[in-house]
Amino acid sequence: MELNARSITSEPASPTSSTEEEKMEVASELSSPTMHSGNSGFIERGIKTMLSFRKSIRSLSIEKGKEATGTWKRKQLSWRFSKSYEENETTICNGVEVISEKIEAESIQGKPLSVMEINELIQKRQLLEAFASIKYLEDELIAERDGEKYKDNPQEFVRKYKDVDLLYNSITNVIQSIVLETLEHPTVEDTMLTSLVTLIAREEAAHPNTGITVHPGSDLLGIPRKWREEWMAAVNESTRKRIQRVPIPSKEEMSSWLVLHLDLLQKHLREDLLKIKLSVKKCYPEEYQVCDTYVEAFHKAIASHLEDLSQRSLEFNELYTLLDWVANTYRSELFLGHPDLKPEVKTENLTLLLTPAHWDKLKNDYIASAKGKIKSYFGNILRLEVTEKWEKEVHPEVKENFYHSSLSFDIQTIIAEHMKISGEISRSLGMKMLELCLAELYEFMPRFGEEFVVWSTAQNSPLFAPYFAAYINSFHDLTSGLETVFKVNTEELQKISAALTRNFTNIFWNKLRTKAQELLRNIHKYVVREYITQVIKPRRKMNAETRQQVSEKMNREARILNNTLIDQGSDSDWLLPAIHHIANIIGEKKKDEIKEYVKELCQDYPDIRKEHVLAVLALRGLGRTRRAAIFRQVCHRLESPDGGDGGTLFAEIDAPVIISCF
Repeated sequence: MELNARSITSEPASPTSSTEEEKMEVASELSSPTMHSGNSGFIERGIKTMLSFRKSIRSLSIEKGKEATGTWKRKQLSWRFSKSYEENETTICNGVEVISEKIEAESIQGKPLSVMEINELIQKRQLLEAFASIKYLEDELIAERDGEKYKDNPQEFVRKYKDVDLLYNSITNVIQSIVLETLEHPTVEDTMLTSLVTLIAREEAAHPNTGITVHPGSDLLGIPRKWREEWMAAVNESTRKRIQRVPIPSKEEMSSWLVLHLDLLQKHLREDLLKIKLSVKKCYPEEYQVCDTYVEAFHKAIASHLEDLSQRSLEFNELYTLLDWVANTYRSELFLGHPDLKPEVKTENLTLLLTPAHWDKLKNDYIASAKGKIKSYFGNILRLEVTEKWEKEVHPEVKENFYHSSLSFDIQTIIAEHMKISGEISRSLGMKMLELCLAELYEFMPRFGEEFVVWSTAQNSPLFAPYFAAYINSFHDLTSGLETVFKVNTEELQKISAALTRNFTNIFWNKLRTKAQELLRNIHKYVVREYITQVIKPRRKMNAETRQQVSEKMNREARILNNTLIDQGSDSDWLLPAIHHIANIIGEKKKDEIKEYVKELCQDYPDIRKEHVLAVLALRGLGRTRRAAIFRQVCHRLESPDGGDGGTLFAEIDAPVIISCF
């Protein structure tokens, strides 16, 4: 009898035969995987496995029955194995060895194994022998069902059917376990995997997919068990578990927990993929596409894992780490593109690791988190300006005869760095980061200006003008840099810079006016002080006419001096009567009126001392006794050397020494 490739022929015992032995032929063709060690050894092992089936079948007694009674006779199991090979042809189809054999069959009778014995074979992972026995039970049950043997006893059919179904399910579970253990064990069990492939091939040959639809409630006898699909599901489950077992450090104990976790993920998965390439792949036929299957499974598992990670509360640096890993590390030579994995591990056919919606969400979360980060960076710039420069009154640098500030350089560095790292993830993300930085810059500059104004007003520091010049120069450099380097439309920035410049300029002019007025006050006081100093110096005694002339001249000069300085902006009105009081005392003819002028002088300038009063009275030509008497009567209560609201004048004038001759 000649067997076609990947076919099973089953002949149920004829119910009309009463004298002849019932025979069932089960012929199955071996489909063996391509092995690196060669085809001949594997074929030999397949034949030895077939021969082991013969030894496991014990003698079966033949029961005879009659057709009229409606009872079925026990069927005789006969296996046909090759005694001598007439032809052995091996061909390669889709990477699987298809062995077509023309054999002269030899019938061997034996007793089929019990359900418990088959289950023991399954537990020992002798799956090929177990499958042969289950298939025999299944074929027998199908024949009995089709012959309506259980028409009056459906419970018996259900019991036997459940036995077959449970045995098949047990094999399914073992298949899953073998696949799950493939990456768990340090070494790959080649024999186990090749037997698994042979088992799947035999099942597919025994249950060809005829497209029969299984209806709810119907049995699965003769229906494909789809163990190749179970293998695929087990591969997916295996990769999922491998991903889940990669340690995740505690965020509380390690700030760089995500970086470490992704590094471990790369390390473990690269080792797994290398193991698949070097050891697992050779156990499967080419049609299984083992490397591609595992890579795709890992790809799905990693995608699911990353989605779980992204559900955590991630900070700015963690979001960047995740985005950068997906965009730049995953397919690079650091991971799937590693030279050791080529050419078996391919990345060009993989789908997106994250869905577009999930990817966009990660990027949006990253930009939202970056907003606070950029704001804090700009805030640090302002804080350093206040604490390290303004409060310490550090003079700004001078470069090429211009006051210089690092403000522009610091801001452009922040923008450039964040735009660069974001652009490495995607160009659109880099542009979003630039937009964010500009928005924060537009908010920062007015705030910087306000803080500078508050400081300059409170401190009234002489460094305001140098800082003012340095910052205006820095704003100009910043505008120019954003235009040339970042290709930014700086219209909005120019408006903000112009407003700050106007504000700083107004403050500068106000301070300049204040300084000018203060200078005029000092000049006014200096002129009056020096004038009085010269006037009260001891000199020869003047007659009445000379005193009158001197008095008139002093009043005239005092008016010119005061009017000139007041017109220039001096507000020191309190200095105006000082020279006039002295001039009136010198020119007064009536000695009793002199007391009133002296009183006014002491009242307007409480910082005047006795020596000053006596010197003025000496100019009038009064004697020592008279001078002392007037001072006692008018100014004896002068105790404080401090001036009034107008400040001090006479306290800064050295009193002359008056020498009286008797």
